[in-house]
Amino acid sequence: MGDSIKNQYKPNYAVLPGEVLSDELEIRDMSQQELSRRTGLTPKHIVSIIKGKSTITPETALKLESAIGMPANYWLNLESNYQEIKARLAEEGRLEADLNWLKRIPVAEMVKMDWIVRHRDKKSQLKEVLKFFGIAGVDQWSEMWPRLSVAYRQSNQNTVSPEAVSAWLRKGELDAASIQCGPYSKQVFRQALDNIRALTDLSPQEFVPEIQSLCAEAGVAVVFVPSLPKTGVSGATRWINSNKAVIQLSLRYRSNDHLWFTFFHEAGHILLHGKKELFIEQTKSSNNGLDDSKEAEANRFAQNELIPLRALEAFIQSGDLTKVAIRAFAKQVGIAPGIVVGQLQHRGVLSYQYCNDLKYFYRWSHETDS
Repeated sequence: MGDSIKNQYKPNYAVLPGEVLSDELEIRDMSQQELSRRTGLTPKHIVSIIKGKSTITPETALKLESAIGMPANYWLNLESNYQEIKARLAEEGRLEADLNWLKRIPVAEMVKMDWIVRHRDKKSQLKEVLKFFGIAGVDQWSEMWPRLSVAYRQSNQNTVSPEAVSAWLRKGELDAASIQCGPYSKQVFRQALDNIRALTDLSPQEFVPEIQSLCAEAGVAVVFVPSLPKTGVSGATRWINSNKAVIQLSLRYRSNDHLWFTFFHEAGHILLHGKKELFIEQTKSSNNGLDDSKEAEANRFAQNELIPLRALEAFIQSGDLTKVAIRAFAKQVGIAPGIVVGQLQHRGVLSYQYCNDLKYFYRWSHETDS
């Protein structure tokens, strides 16, 4: 039984019933017009069957049996086999296209981070990835992800993969779903940001749960998701619904000045911009036709939230940018010294080679030294 199934022949082509009918007419030297007179089928219908535009129904099969002599079951089996093989070939064609799509998904990295399960069989792996995305098929992926209103700063250093970016976003969406949030309140979120600013000098073990708790009360889910290859993402902001927003951070740049700037940048999008937009933050060099004015607004918001503009400018004007002075200024304004260093470097008044030991560098738990 097992061998018979294993050795079952599956043709890679479909025999058109109309071609068989045409051959049978030729063998019998019978014209299509004569067959029409014998069966009562219109000449147009017979041509349609021969060309494969019309199927052979049980009624038609009985008429062909009477006119040609071949059993009705023969014609019906011929039609059934044709439709089955045609459907299978079409499915195989779709599967081949879907497997080509699967090649663009960073499966190995997603497996390494326990986002999905590894399968040796490609079809099973495809099903696993579709399940991760929460879609029935690849066609649904193209409907959900590329057509989103995307506004982000894109790096030109590497080719960016929409599939990888969407996988990263989807993981954030799944993680955010597990965070219970109150209804969004602009006032509560504004107050939460004031409280969060005081956490910048703490370790991730201390500030992460605090950030998530404070923001959840305001209707904002904060999730930390490692970036995937060919994404270059540092953060993203979007709304799940009118009462729940998501801030997603990747630690792409690893240092605390970048992390906190990205967080407050995303917070700026929530407070300043619409609920129907998706913002993905990367480097500004790519110019993907984005709304630079909104990015500039979010940048200004983050800069001023971290270090009041007048205070920073006064410190720069003092001319003393030593480590001792930076630490003292950071303590005065209530912010981590590394964030002050990052702002000074960004403004071009401090070399990127100096004072980096004042920054705190993060790493993901799944990463190793090798």
